[in-house]
Amino acid sequence: MPVTRSATRAATATSVPAQADVAETGKANGRASKRKETDADAPAPVKKSRKKTTAKAEDAAAAPAPAQAAATPVLPPIPPGEPAAFVPAVLTFSFEDAKKHLIDVDRRFEDVFARMKCRPFEHLERVDPFRTLTDSILGQQISWLAARSIRHRFIRLFDPSLPEKPVDYHAIDFFPTAHQVASMDIATLRTAGLSGRKAEYVQDLATRFADGRLSTQKLLEANDTELYKMLIEVRGIGRWTVDMFAIFSLRRPDILPVGDLGVQRGVLRWFLALHDPSYLVAISPKKLPKPPSGEQEEETNSEAEESVPAPAGPARALSPDASSTLPAPEVPSTPAKGKGKRATDDEPAAAMPTPFTPSINKTLNMYAGGAVNAPPPPPLPEGLTPGALRSRLDGKKKIKGALLTPQEMEGLTEPWRPYRSLGVYYMWALAEESK
Repeated sequence: MPVTRSATRAATATSVPAQADVAETGKANGRASKRKETDADAPAPVKKSRKKTTAKAEDAAAAPAPAQAAATPVLPPIPPGEPAAFVPAVLTFSFEDAKKHLIDVDRRFEDVFARMKCRPFEHLERVDPFRTLTDSILGQQISWLAARSIRHRFIRLFDPSLPEKPVDYHAIDFFPTAHQVASMDIATLRTAGLSGRKAEYVQDLATRFADGRLSTQKLLEANDTELYKMLIEVRGIGRWTVDMFAIFSLRRPDILPVGDLGVQRGVLRWFLALHDPSYLVAISPKKLPKPPSGEQEEETNSEAEESVPAPAGPARALSPDASSTLPAPEVPSTPAKGKGKRATDDEPAAAMPTPFTPSINKTLNMYAGGAVNAPPPPPLPEGLTPGALRSRLDGKKKIKGALLTPQEMEGLTEPWRPYRSLGVYYMWALAEESK
């Protein structure tokens, strides 16, 4: 039936008021929205640091709104490619020889070794380097709680059959292969809560493992210098991450994280107690790195407390090269009052290190009070005195945001070579003795 001119005019007359109603409704909604924004609390000011802003965005992305959980997109399965190759659960050196060497140069280590396990080198497990390094990138610059959520959602991209809510990290055997991650596009990776830059970092790492530029065999065969060169080429990985990976995953015996402020502070305390009888030091097992386990409350370890704005230690909120939550030595948690907390699944609470008695502090402070039976301490490196060490600890004198220069760290720990990694582990646990 032909459309008449009158019918066209009628249709036009009907549509114009309708459009006007929509426009008025939009204006009204806009005014209402503005009123709500005015009445609401003022938003927090935007910080200048792009890294912190990105970290907050990822923290928010890791926590889905209460009304609905973040859905993992259902994707066609990606072939796994080559299976993961593990670092074997063995040491490349004699642990007994290492202990003897450190005890010979500083007999205080004898009591420390007897009372607290050097877990990276005594609690041996197979390690998948790709998984470990991916975890470190996923946890960059965010709390372990947010990291756990993002990590779980990342894994579910490749296995949607996993439960939606994060579970104990160590209870999940599945992890995508490098080929699978390299084959997934950035936009999909970001649906797990990753920032665009972090998704690019993870894919760069995966691509290097997938095409053979990186492999477990190459990492094992590389010397320490080659290892740093190989891994620092990966976007998002810096020296601190390589240090932690070398100690806790590859179990290299002679690694000194010169940029970690927690280690710097521990070294200062260790050697000041050796040269200043009035300075007393203690060991706190609670200050050692802890795993990012869902069974533990969110907390920072000693490195988090004592790091410069960027630096941090394993499983903590911030780190020097924007990486954290590397699989650190798994110190089981003690039950928290009224919260039903328990130890990690692989170790009961009874396996906690033996509580330190005053005897350990007597050992650590053997020079206190002018003890006559203690052997003379080795001399301090040139330019360092007990007074200078104390000034650094008190914050009266710092070197470009640090407590010790790399050269001073090298000089102080030179007698520990070639087993500095073992000594470093205990430096995280040092604290001033409570008065």
